[in-house]
Amino acid sequence: MISESTLLTIVLAPLFAAIAAGLAGRVIGRVGAHCVTIAGVALSCALSVHVLKLLLDGAPAYNDSVYTWLVSDSMRMEVGFLVDKLSALMMVVVSFVSLCVHVYTIGYMHDDPGYQRFFSYISLFTFSMLMLVMSNNFLQLFFGWEAVGLVSYLLIGFWYTRPSAIFANMKAFLVNRVGDFGFVLGIAGVAYYTGSLDYATAFDMSDAITANTMEIIPGLEWQAITVVCICLFIGAMGKSAQVPLHVWLPDSMEGPTPISALIHAATMVTAGIFMVARMSPLFELSETALSTVLIIGATTAFFMGLLGLVNNDIKRVVAYSTLSQLGYMTVALGVSAYAGAIFHLMTHAFFKALLFLAAGSVIIAMHHEQDMRKMGGLKKYLPITYWTSLIGSLALIGFPGTSGFFSKDALIEAVHASQIPGATYAYWCVFIGVFITAFYSFRLIFMTFHGPERFGHHDQHADHGHESHGHDAHGHDGHGHGDHKPHESPWVVTVPLILLAIPSLIIGWFTIGPVLFGGYFGDAIFVSEQRDVLAQLGEEFHGPWAFMLHGLMQPPVYLAFAGVAAAWFLYIKRPDLPGRIADKFSALYTLLANKFYFDEIYQAVFATGSRNLGAALWRVGDIAIIDGAFVNGSARMVGWVSGILRRLQTGYLYHYAFAMIIGLSALLAWYVLR
Repeated sequence: MISESTLLTIVLAPLFAAIAAGLAGRVIGRVGAHCVTIAGVALSCALSVHVLKLLLDGAPAYNDSVYTWLVSDSMRMEVGFLVDKLSALMMVVVSFVSLCVHVYTIGYMHDDPGYQRFFSYISLFTFSMLMLVMSNNFLQLFFGWEAVGLVSYLLIGFWYTRPSAIFANMKAFLVNRVGDFGFVLGIAGVAYYTGSLDYATAFDMSDAITANTMEIIPGLEWQAITVVCICLFIGAMGKSAQVPLHVWLPDSMEGPTPISALIHAATMVTAGIFMVARMSPLFELSETALSTVLIIGATTAFFMGLLGLVNNDIKRVVAYSTLSQLGYMTVALGVSAYAGAIFHLMTHAFFKALLFLAAGSVIIAMHHEQDMRKMGGLKKYLPITYWTSLIGSLALIGFPGTSGFFSKDALIEAVHASQIPGATYAYWCVFIGVFITAFYSFRLIFMTFHGPERFGHHDQHADHGHESHGHDAHGHDGHGHGDHKPHESPWVVTVPLILLAIPSLIIGWFTIGPVLFGGYFGDAIFVSEQRDVLAQLGEEFHGPWAFMLHGLMQPPVYLAFAGVAAAWFLYIKRPDLPGRIADKFSALYTLLANKFYFDEIYQAVFATGSRNLGAALWRVGDIAIIDGAFVNGSARMVGWVSGILRRLQTGYLYHYAFAMIIGLSALLAWYVLR
């Protein structure tokens, strides 16, 4: 049996550690800050593994309230936990990746003046994400949802003296508010039609939602379930950075590399994927909502992958990779392959965290240079970073036998088998996306680790990345100013890379059978029988080895190989060609380099429009009405009246006597005539 005390410990250990590091950071010092936060997250990780083992051994899922906050008209607002196999899997992934990031941070941030504050933030981030994935009601889900958004704002803008970091965290915060507005409307819709915020109650009463329609536009009726699900998905679009609410995620690279790994691997960006999977009993009732999810996911997977082809910042290339892979997961949700989405979420968490942390290791060695055009030939200087990066990249492109191969290949097969509207478009997006992913992944590998060394004459900028390049400014590895040769990062950086490389390489072999085709999730995920594409694929599943052999006969694997070969030819064999191709297709290159002009459009339409609206309201409402009419107008009225009265006060006795006689005459006349 899963005990309440165990679950409370999992959630509260990172919270108490965050409070200790944040409020008592000066007392406990740097060592104390990282020790207490690592201990808290390690305890959460160990207990999460214990809970998962109990569930695998047959223990029943835990679903109960631990605290009632408010009861209003039979609406109960509670803190409670729903820990089934879906939650437990997320808990293990979140806490394990977070633990690796905590250890890595010791090496990356060791010279940063905000060392204790950073550990407090990332531990608080872990607490927020655990609250989100363990919740059993919409209120607590929303609390965790907003908490990860708040802490990500603090972390993206961690180096608050840099204008670019402050702009990036404000951008992330505002874009997520757009998604969260839809999310609140979706939760309100569930509460309105079912009268409850509890998952189980809301799912049991889903017929009450499907039985209703609403008119958003007069004369045009929508199914209430479709509106509710699309509103919930708008929240996922913000958190999981789906087009058109994706613009915040690449800019969040302004934060330190450890938080890039934490945000983009297993925590904030996967919250939307987890939420839609958790809400599968609702989404399965609306094909329109599922098609919307599918098309937006496919668009994100393909078009965001294209941006990775032209970017030269090592962290941003990995960030665009995250955008694309989140699109893949969203596509799986859209074809009702929820288990496939969560399976890819799990494998992606390991190899994407690995790639971000490896990028950070390269940045340390390069004295905080992030431009891949100023790297090259680093393989011999950074052997551990190179081999772990290679493993992560192979998993990302779906190389046969790696964890990414099993999750991505199954996902593409599921989309191919689906009949839902939009499935053909989605299939071609994810299919062509395989080539794009392989190309930009190995473009990064070849530009960074292979070819001639291009960093010798750039070292005069070595320790001034913060001021001159706007790159990561802290956490350097202690190189002297005269040491111009890169060398391998310290063990606190390389050990997490190795720990993440192991599951990136092998975890797919052990998990594909039970998670995808073995009914691992049980009642945690609901799929309509007519849309159960994974069940169709499961009929042909005969173990991971047979799955891999089958995959070797399918086009996606060879498309990935073609992408690697193209990257090798263009960046190793003929490095002169990319520039010539960019010149020849300058219009397309400019479009991609400017990220499809999403930022410019948003700045021109929404940002400028909001400022102009605010300025107009200020001029009319504040200056003309409030200041002009009420404040200054009342003052002018008093001045005008007092000016008239002042003329009556002449100081002559006969004027006052005359006024008294006139007044007395008026009173007598009124008395006589009435």
